[in-house]
Amino acid sequence: MLSGHGIVNVNDKATVRSVVGNDTINSDYRHSQGSSSRNQYDWDSDDDLEVFGMPQESNVHSVEESGSTCSSAKNSKLIHHFLGMGFSVEEVIKAIEEDGEDNEENILETLLTLAATIDDPMREAFREPCDFAKKSVTTIDISDDNDDYDISDSEIEEDAFTSEKDETLSILVNMGYPFKEALIAIDKCGPGADLSDLADFICAAQLEKEIESHLQDRPNRIHDTSLHVHKRALPTTRKWWPKWDRRTQLNCLLTSIGAATVTEKIRRDLEECGAETPPPNVQDTVLKLCKKWNLVWVGKNKVATLEPDEYEMLLGFPKDHTRGGGISRTDRYKALGNAFQVDTVAYHLSVLKDQYPNGVNVLSLFSGIGGAEVALHRLGIKLKNVVSAEISEVNRNILRCWWEQTEQRGNLFEVEDVQRVTSEHISHWINRFGGFDLVIGGSPCNNLSGSNRVSRDGLDGEHSSLFYEYYRIVNEVMQAQR
Repeated sequence: MLSGHGIVNVNDKATVRSVVGNDTINSDYRHSQGSSSRNQYDWDSDDDLEVFGMPQESNVHSVEESGSTCSSAKNSKLIHHFLGMGFSVEEVIKAIEEDGEDNEENILETLLTLAATIDDPMREAFREPCDFAKKSVTTIDISDDNDDYDISDSEIEEDAFTSEKDETLSILVNMGYPFKEALIAIDKCGPGADLSDLADFICAAQLEKEIESHLQDRPNRIHDTSLHVHKRALPTTRKWWPKWDRRTQLNCLLTSIGAATVTEKIRRDLEECGAETPPPNVQDTVLKLCKKWNLVWVGKNKVATLEPDEYEMLLGFPKDHTRGGGISRTDRYKALGNAFQVDTVAYHLSVLKDQYPNGVNVLSLFSGIGGAEVALHRLGIKLKNVVSAEISEVNRNILRCWWEQTEQRGNLFEVEDVQRVTSEHISHWINRFGGFDLVIGGSPCNNLSGSNRVSRDGLDGEHSSLFYEYYRIVNEVMQAQR
């Protein structure tokens, strides 16, 4: 139900992440507007700095803080020496200030005392010897005939490796990154990696932890992929559901439904058997058709296709979201079959709620019937400005109607074709309301679908190649907001 969606959270200067769904698209934009004030943003926020691999001010405790007391080269070397032993920057500087830089024994004794008195959960990790801090043991081969000794090439390489690792680690710690996170980054990327790559690795790990912590407070309504259709989603079918039909979940919702001849064939075949449990060959034929067309039991020997209202319910849309307004039954199936599963999208977007308490500016590509917009609204995230690109007039009408029915106070801009969205358009929107916080969309999967036996051409297909338009626009937004 959620087939290929892409989410990019744009914090002015950076991408934060990506997600997925499939709806269709087309351009000259219209403007449907409510009344909302534009908020000013501080684009050099702590979150921005963190995303770009720059430690926040609160984490910068390096030599700058102690410049008045630790400015000499000797002092810097001394700091690096004790950092390599696993002590924190704060502890080392404090010990040097207390004992002076000329008495290493007293400094070490003070550090050990601090380590014993400070209740630090990370301390246990430092008590174990680190590879870079171990002194290499060199085997010396002494013979009676020669006073010289030999050191193997592998031992020389190991010594050089630990030295390089130690130096890189010290630089990262002095930049303000936590000791343990810096060590993990070096182990994963290698001591020869660029500092920028190591910083990116650390910041990405920190961001991942933050996202995981936010996901613990996910929405109450979450799409259940093991949905028991006849027990929970469609309880009225339970009375008629035969024991030999062991389906517990529906297949992917399609843009079309099974013809009446299909359900009639199933009824006729079952009645001709005359038994409560049909023979295996009849069961196999019936179940194959039921799985293909998502048929459910509505009577004895009687199956039916899902109604558009049931599609809406399964996909998490409001009741009658696609109903009325001159929209035909066929149009409803097509629109819903290409839509996001709202609760699944809300699960992913829930991390934005605390980050954007004043609302978001959204660039919604291939918007369809507004799955992303509905998800954000359900999360209580204010939609300040939404630029919606969608080729289908039916889908645009559905989204506009929902926007009005829910009394959104932000501005809705409609674009008919993503292929005509230019860098000038993007710059205009960014200048108008201060940039996009979120880019989301799902390019068509027509040429990727396994059910497409005619034009399954992948991303080179006529429709699915529009994925590259999504990539182009995301890249231009990022460039414009740097």
